[in-house]
Amino acid sequence: MKNLTALIAGATGLVGRHILHYLLQDPEYSSVTILTRRSLGLSHPKLQEHIIDFKKLEGFGPVIQGNHIFCCLGTTIKQAGSQTDFRRIDYTYPLTLARIALKNHAHQFVLISALGANKNSKIFYNRTKGELEESIRELDFPGTLIFRPSLLLGKRTEFRPGEKLGEFFLTGLTPVLQGKLKKYRGIQAQTLAVAMVEMAKVELKGLYIFESDQIQFFYNRLQKNVLAGIIPDNLP
Repeated sequence: MKNLTALIAGATGLVGRHILHYLLQDPEYSSVTILTRRSLGLSHPKLQEHIIDFKKLEGFGPVIQGNHIFCCLGTTIKQAGSQTDFRRIDYTYPLTLARIALKNHAHQFVLISALGANKNSKIFYNRTKGELEESIRELDFPGTLIFRPSLLLGKRTEFRPGEKLGEFFLTGLTPVLQGKLKKYRGIQAQTLAVAMVEMAKVELKGLYIFESDQIQFFYNRLQKNVLAGIIPDNLP
């Protein structure tokens, strides 16, 4: 039995919530630390919650500890209020977190990026995500796992009309999104969360980037292995 420790930044978000609950149920993790702006109101023997100001993240170095760091930080430009604030949340905070975690000897840095992330993109959102990926790569963690999901499906705590509209159209288009277009299919947040945790546990060395269709494929394989009795049935 492994004795792993994990840290989640962004545990109040759609994917972060699923990662947290999955980790708390996983016997291979003995401790789970979360960094959050507000308390989740959860109580669990494994859980350590730290209420922090992400603008002062560098001052929380001693608590940014864990074998596996799950970075689920992110917002929208509309929520952030400006491109400057968006970049601070989606680029500066994750990069600062990664630098501190590396200094504290984390094994794996697991990052949620986005489909279309490209540092040379003319689209501000995609360019910011691509620049973050590039900066994280340069840190040279023992293992860096970057996940690029398509539109995330699931029940959010806040209503995002644009994403709901996109979900409606993508659901209708799913049958024709085949082959190379499969990565554009919407993906359940829970599916992404499970894939992130299970891939972190493999302790891969080097850099790995997983597109949305690859994430779904990996999750489907996990389900088949559960049905075959190869791995325990702890999938949500």
